[in-house]
Amino acid sequence: MLRRGFLAGAGASLVMDNLLAAPKGSILELRHYKLRNSSAQQMQRTPEFIEKHAIPAARRGGGSVAGVFTNLIAPGGPFLIMVNSYASLAAMEASQERSAADKEFSSALEELYARPELPYQRVHTTLLRCPDWMPAVTVPKPAAKPRVYELRTYESNTPATLRKKVKMFGDGEMDIFRRLGMETVFFGTAIAGANQPRLTYMLGYESLAAREKLWTAFLSDPEWVKMRATPGLSDAEIVSNIDSLLLRPLPFSAIR
Repeated sequence: MLRRGFLAGAGASLVMDNLLAAPKGSILELRHYKLRNSSAQQMQRTPEFIEKHAIPAARRGGGSVAGVFTNLIAPGGPFLIMVNSYASLAAMEASQERSAADKEFSSALEELYARPELPYQRVHTTLLRCPDWMPAVTVPKPAAKPRVYELRTYESNTPATLRKKVKMFGDGEMDIFRRLGMETVFFGTAIAGANQPRLTYMLGYESLAAREKLWTAFLSDPEWVKMRATPGLSDAEIVSNIDSLLLRPLPFSAIR
């Protein structure tokens, strides 16, 4: 549950500055559930609980579970990633308070934890704030078969270099993705979580082969070549690390 004192401690002033200057886009909560590879129970029970209990409880509480994914090509598997969406931090806290008072959900949660084996090994949470130019999750239109999704995270050295990279996306990089046919699902900057400052975004593709083709086209696109050649905007100057997770949506995920 979101704690009102989560800004306390080292670095609080930096985070507070970011919050005060932040746009008013949606708040996204990314929950990363680490599962045990040898546990068939964990790999079945946790997705089943999310589908039958967590998603309905989120809806009753005024939130939205935009997507649930599992690892396709990614380190640290097996895992699940659940993307929750809220209109604001206040809406997130209100939704979680309603879920805590939801007797049906509380009963299901108690039953889950009462079983002999843990439902998952660990859960890590990141909060993202969407920018004005992409203020909410975009759920792609239904496709003939589930897409492949890529969750990309860019770390920067300082909040100043992160702002430059975010501006690049808003000033044209996302437009290039869309023009080439990449599904742009969400974009957000981290306001709570590890390895800050950073941004995270999600793209969708018809297949792994389509992904390779699209990224090849992107890297040679004249608009992108010109943008990345702008002094002060090269990855070497404003990006310190890039992580990529290739994911597949679970059958009940809204994002498919």
